[in-house]
Amino acid sequence: MSIFGARKKIWKMSVLVNKNSKVIVQGFTGSEGTFHAGQMIEYGTNVVGGVTPNKGGQTHLDRPVFNTVADAVKTTGADVSIIFVPPAFAADAIMEAAEAGIKVIVAITEGIPVNDMVKVKSYISDRDCTLIGPNCPGVITPGEAKVGIMPGFVFKKGNIGIVSKSGTLTYEAADQVVKAGMGISSAIGIGGDPIIGTTTKQAVELFMNDPETAGIVMIGEIGGNLEAEAANWIKDNGNKKPVVGFIAGQTAPKGRTMGHAGAIVGGEEDTAAAKMKILAACGIHVVDSPATIGLVMAKVMGVTALSK
Repeated sequence: MSIFGARKKIWKMSVLVNKNSKVIVQGFTGSEGTFHAGQMIEYGTNVVGGVTPNKGGQTHLDRPVFNTVADAVKTTGADVSIIFVPPAFAADAIMEAAEAGIKVIVAITEGIPVNDMVKVKSYISDRDCTLIGPNCPGVITPGEAKVGIMPGFVFKKGNIGIVSKSGTLTYEAADQVVKAGMGISSAIGIGGDPIIGTTTKQAVELFMNDPETAGIVMIGEIGGNLEAEAANWIKDNGNKKPVVGFIAGQTAPKGRTMGHAGAIVGGEEDTAAAKMKILAACGIHVVDSPATIGLVMAKVMGVTALSK
């Protein structure tokens, strides 16, 4: 096989979503679902329908509406779902998607009760699905599929993967990487709630195993041990790809929740400084400001940065 042929074969692979993903929208006819589904369709995402109970049989945004996820999967062959269901019903929506055989479930909803998420984690633990979120911006594979609420124009195709707890910092990191002359393979906003479907380590692992991804940007924040867990895994795994890391919340006071429910400094290890120290000790290129993510990544990748 030629190099071109090999590359062509690799190009079809991606992290979580791609141009062949068949996406449904749960909470399709609500205001949030309508707006973001419209944006996703405009981007080129293969949205095959949506789910709103008691509205099955209708069409919305020129796509069919189903009463249940099971009906949608049976008719459309959907394998990805994005959830814009109100917090009180979102856990049920996630479990319904998992039960129906959806492989990638992206929960955008903010404010799902922690107790509900405990049940969700237990329910999906033995099912063949990946949950992203909740309280996240979603997942994007540039030029192929946007399953989320991120501004698609910021993400240009390339070979840098982004894993982030923060929505806006996901977009900022993508912008910095693109301005430095590179692009994004996929970006995963894992969410900032205390209980989430995919951890930083799990997302990093996806990129480490993805042949399209040559470098990784890892954005964390104060609170919890997700970044330390990921950093130790990267080190133990032999630092196979360069990772640039940033921790948000360097000025956060102890004991106060900052922005996300999971962003609270409990002990010494939860502070930004402590996390940055752990990341650096594990061979990650740590930056003090998101403004230098692109420049540092360009340097470690051997790319001549286009901007300062």
